[in-house]
Amino acid sequence: MDLLSWLEYDMIIKILGFLEDPADLVRIGAVSQSWRHFVVENGLCKELCLRLFPQLSRVSHVVELKQHETEDHVGSSSNWMERESMIKDHRVYAFLARCCKSLDAKSCIQEAISASSTDNYPTESISNTLEAGDRVGWRASYWSSTGQNDSRVPETLTYKLVSDLCVITKISIQPFQARAVRFRMGHPKSPNFEGDPSDELCHDDKFEWTYTSQEFPMAHVSRLQKFKLPEPVLCIGGYLQIELLGRVQRQEMDGLYYICVSHVQVVGHPLAPALGVEVIDPSGKFVLK
Repeated sequence: MDLLSWLEYDMIIKILGFLEDPADLVRIGAVSQSWRHFVVENGLCKELCLRLFPQLSRVSHVVELKQHETEDHVGSSSNWMERESMIKDHRVYAFLARCCKSLDAKSCIQEAISASSTDNYPTESISNTLEAGDRVGWRASYWSSTGQNDSRVPETLTYKLVSDLCVITKISIQPFQARAVRFRMGHPKSPNFEGDPSDELCHDDKFEWTYTSQEFPMAHVSRLQKFKLPEPVLCIGGYLQIELLGRVQRQEMDGLYYICVSHVQVVGHPLAPALGVEVIDPSGKFVLK
């Protein structure tokens, strides 16, 4: 007898729910037709992706951009269409899970978008944080906030990533005197959004953040500090924001608190061009392509 017919449905789901490698689900689907039907009809590859990346709960639907799928299926039964949709979801989510597990890590920042404030633009622009180290030629290279009397005033740095869909694993920052840091990832609310490093009005109300990290303490030293996320994060929409929390030291010249950053690195797995997204409403629902 087929093993699946020996067990109750809930028990089978419980057992297969322990699998963490998408390759295992693909192998299970290759055992027999009945096993493949079980994997496909219960959306097990999608469930695995949702466990790995909760941000995928915002997926409205998936599409495959293939020429052979432009055929018109007028007159097909609703059962046939539902079955084809299940098979497509299985194929796409299995591919997504495999990509997230197998790609080599690389730098994921494409450009600096904006800072919440800048002391001397463009000399101390956020664009300086893309340069490795703290000097370029004969001059110091860093971003500096404006001064504040209150040490609790935070600052933010916003970056565009190389792909609208990236798996981020690690972020490194070389700061001057910041107490803690937090990371957000998401997408602009407007599809026509364009950032400008000189724009200090690029606030949170222009973005939908689908992920917010815990606070990470920062050492009070000017060196590259690595922050490894507890689990890889799927950035949907291609934007990352670094929130710097707490100012540590007053500047003797004016008695104000400043925050400076000389370099930022973001490491992960860009999923383009094999996979992409299209945000379809401001709340964050999107199409997985």
